[in-house]
Amino acid sequence: MTIQQIRYFLVLAKELHFWNTAEKVFISQSSLSRQIQALEDELQIQLFERDKRNVKLTNAGKFLQEQWIEKINEFDQIIRQAKKIDDGKAGTISITYPGSITYDFLPKFLEVLNNNIPELKLELTEPTDENHEKLLLSFETDIAFSRDKIKNANIDSLKLYSEPICLVVPKNHRLLKNNIAEIENEKFIISGLHQTTFFASLLRTWFSKNRIEPKIIIESDFGGMILNLVSKGLGISILPLSFKSALIENIEFIELEETIDLYINWRQNELNNAIKKVIELAEGIRER
Repeated sequence: MTIQQIRYFLVLAKELHFWNTAEKVFISQSSLSRQIQALEDELQIQLFERDKRNVKLTNAGKFLQEQWIEKINEFDQIIRQAKKIDDGKAGTISITYPGSITYDFLPKFLEVLNNNIPELKLELTEPTDENHEKLLLSFETDIAFSRDKIKNANIDSLKLYSEPICLVVPKNHRLLKNNIAEIENEKFIISGLHQTTFFASLLRTWFSKNRIEPKIIIESDFGGMILNLVSKGLGISILPLSFKSALIENIEFIELEETIDLYINWRQNELNNAIKKVIELAEGIRER
């Protein structure tokens, strides 16, 4: 029994006329008769009562017609979905990202994905240890946005953009008018400098270069929390300019000379077409 035989049966069950059915399915009447007979022989069920003038469904035929219409529709839907997955137009992919792109780049990028691949399901994760390399190689994520290029022979990376890092201070703060070198005695709300993340390393380098021993009163890896604490005057921070898009009241951003990059990373020789499409769209954003 084949899917094609079931399709022939369903058309004949609707038309109840061999000649009309043969025309609809683009085969000869004799070929149609042989296919239906072969189906009946395999099932050992009479599906039609037929004479020289009339064709009628048997009760067993009516039952199979009702069941098979539903199953064939489900089967066709599965095949359509499989084709979309094969074309990279559907499926599920996982994306990891640093919190610093939450307010600016990531929403814009997700909008691009939704406009171009609307049936693609996305699983978003912000890993606290930022070990994107491990997540990619263990297939726990498919696309990793990171602030540094992952240097692994099995991972490809593409730089998307650079942006300044900024002092984040409450509005009307004295640093807005004075030399930022006068921050020695300021209270800082920043990521823990002991961490192994790229941003923590960048902060250590910046403080060392400027010969500043920061007075850290609160350590946090969550930019949204840091912004709210700065807005309440509890201290100042250093964050990428992207956080300005959070539009938190009562804070100002002072751009520093240091910049930070954003990379998109993926497994080399990726076979998943949906992942390939996401990378292509990221490249398009980069080119613009």
